[in-house]
Amino acid sequence: MKQLYIKSARKVLQNKKELEDKLNVKISVKGTNISIKGKEVDEYFASRVVEALDFPFLVEDALLLKSENFMFEILNIKDFTHRHDFKVIKGRLIGKQGKTLKVLENLSDCEIAVKDNSVALIGPVESFEQARQAVISLIQGAKQGNVYGYLERARKQER
Repeated sequence: MKQLYIKSARKVLQNKKELEDKLNVKISVKGTNISIKGKEVDEYFASRVVEALDFPFLVEDALLLKSENFMFEILNIKDFTHRHDFKVIKGRLIGKQGKTLKVLENLSDCEIAVKDNSVALIGPVESFEQARQAVISLIQGAKQGNVYGYLERARKQER
């Protein structure tokens, strides 16, 4: 049995039946503590999905993590910069009306979510590292245009 602590269990509660069916596990929720019971492999994938649901990802996007071909990582902004103005950094990542985030998602084929002082990524193994590097570059102050160019070049090399 795996124990998880998340900030908001609302999304897990709303989709509990669907999650249990698709992940082959039994989920019990007590406040913000979540218990996952099932086979060890199923528990691992279910814990990744539940962690992703703690971010503003859609249930469908989080369920992609039950495949071995998708990766999930949470980047703490503090780990990549010495600056203390996190609102400015998050603003650079999101962009006006979410435009920067949308462009990053389209160029990298990854889902990206910003919450508190963290950035979470869900994406296919092939393009995950480029998306991760692009987010880190933006956190460290790179220009958006340069990051977009990097992702476009990386995409051309994949083909």
